[in-house]
Amino acid sequence: MLKFKCTFRNNGVSEGTFLRWWAKSGSLKNRLTRIKKMDETLPPLFTFGVIADIQYADIEDGFNYHHTRKRYYRNSLRLLRRANEKWKGEAVKPSFIIQLGDVIDGYNKKYNASETALKTVVNELDKSAIEVHHVWGNHEFYNFSRDELMISALNSRTTNDTTSTMSEDTTALEDTVESGNVSDTEESYAYHFSPAPHFRVAVLDAYDLSLIGRKEPSVRYYEALEIIQAHNNNDDLNHPPVFDGTERRFVKFNGGFSKCQLDWLDRLLTLSDEKLEKVVVVSHLPVHPYSTDPICLAWNYERVLSILHSHKCVVCFMAGHDHDGGYYRDASGVHHLTFEGVIETPPESDAFGTVYVYEDRMALRGNGRVADRVLLYP
Repeated sequence: MLKFKCTFRNNGVSEGTFLRWWAKSGSLKNRLTRIKKMDETLPPLFTFGVIADIQYADIEDGFNYHHTRKRYYRNSLRLLRRANEKWKGEAVKPSFIIQLGDVIDGYNKKYNASETALKTVVNELDKSAIEVHHVWGNHEFYNFSRDELMISALNSRTTNDTTSTMSEDTTALEDTVESGNVSDTEESYAYHFSPAPHFRVAVLDAYDLSLIGRKEPSVRYYEALEIIQAHNNNDDLNHPPVFDGTERRFVKFNGGFSKCQLDWLDRLLTLSDEKLEKVVVVSHLPVHPYSTDPICLAWNYERVLSILHSHKCVVCFMAGHDHDGGYYRDASGVHHLTFEGVIETPPESDAFGTVYVYEDRMALRGNGRVADRVLLYP
């Protein structure tokens, strides 16, 4: 993603800015999750790997938009390789890997290298022989159209047979999102799967409403244009409309979730409530302002939060996009984990994790910039 960082102005810090920093640094009650030791006396029900913002490109190291942060384009492939080797060597092999989006960098488009870069990363991921679930981020859309992504290796929903793990009372709910509105028949890249009994993962499409995820004459493109123009009147829509606060999220490199997709999520979580499942929701964009820099938030994050909080089954929301990462446990007990980006991780460090799933908790074992955490269920 493009990342804007602002220094504090007039030597003052607003209460909201301070609270966001405190929450992200783990200094609230949530900091306890960073220091609790993981109980390894019982084997996990299953495990899975997580990695975010690889943004590989076969080019020299560079910097972010404001030249304040270094980006290690070729090194990102080496760090992915190290993650793969770690996952392959785990005592309990991960059941799957979640790749949280921005798998290759937008610079590949400039050099006509999008297909080559994607093939390079996918080949590396394939070496683990572990199923990968891909989330789509802004850099996916810098390189490919939505139609191209739908038939690419990044459409991981095509490898799933989620219906076989669901009881007959769920057959009315499609595994993927298709609109029932005649005026809006645009498909979203959102699906769910069950890795084990009583557990479910929902993969969301954060660029369902977006100027980069949709093209004219798409209904959702015009809806996205209306949203961003109502909040951002800059000539460059990648420049935030304000210097501080959640209004910063209204930029072109972000997006939002359509009503159709959110209705689908609500129905899915209702069924998971009835089945007493634990649900992990994943997206490229974070949805809690205390788990990320506000400029990285989904446009309609408040609507997503209201749905998550109306269901008892949701235990965690995982995202990427903010290369600094972040964490917050909200008032409903939902853990919001934003994973640090591989692209801005120096060669001597790492940025990935393995999640160990138990009956009463999930335990994240981080590597390098990703911290260990114990995530108790609500």
